[in-house]
Amino acid sequence: MRSLLRSEESTGGGIAFQHAPKPSVDGLPTFDAVGGRLRQGVNRVELVAIDLEGSGAQDRDKEAILEIALVPIVDWQPDMAASYCTLVNPGRSIPQRPWISPGLTDAVLRDAPTLAEVEPELARRINGKYLVGHNVGVDWRLLHRRCPHIAAAGLIDTLCLARQLNHRVKRSLTSVVDHFALGQDVDQLASGSAPHRALWDTAAVALLLPVLSRAIHGAGVRIGHLVEAASVPTMDLHGVPRSQPSLFD
Repeated sequence: MRSLLRSEESTGGGIAFQHAPKPSVDGLPTFDAVGGRLRQGVNRVELVAIDLEGSGAQDRDKEAILEIALVPIVDWQPDMAASYCTLVNPGRSIPQRPWISPGLTDAVLRDAPTLAEVEPELARRINGKYLVGHNVGVDWRLLHRRCPHIAAAGLIDTLCLARQLNHRVKRSLTSVVDHFALGQDVDQLASGSAPHRALWDTAAVALLLPVLSRAIHGAGVRIGHLVEAASVPTMDLHGVPRSQPSLFD
């Protein structure tokens, strides 16, 4: 992996990142919207890795987004030059609970943009694209609750893919990253971040997708394989799942 460079440009309250390009993974084609053999084309399905850090499910409908990161996946590689990461000011004090990621303190969040300020940039980067995440349904439910007009094309869950591995390994994101010895690569891509922070977790998901896809489906993976094996339901504008989210059972 080449080192990651922080860009001077700040977009929509977040930070863009740059790094030297890396060639695509051997044996893995790119995505085509028609669902056949995946190939480069004008109708290519666009994938964006996502991770949110929130105030916790105990807040129920009042759960706040504290941090969000988005990393496009292009030719099976995280496009860090086009990535986006921002803290979010929740507009209220957040108690320091054990599950709140380190560094997400009131003092730091107080100077961050509000969700209303970053929502247009989030919509620009998400609308019409497939979101990829680890247990991505949790991230999507929170994002959809707070930004109901953002419309992803669909969701692909790396946790669902990890559950299909014939390995006795824990399915948490960090455990799967460690299993495939990707930790140093993620550290280099998300320099300055750490596990359980949005940018690190999102870069990890972007790296894991081709590794898991090839481990399960081989080099001939198609978009239909991923959708069938790892998709989870999105929600309509009223927040009601279109189908029973049994993948989380």
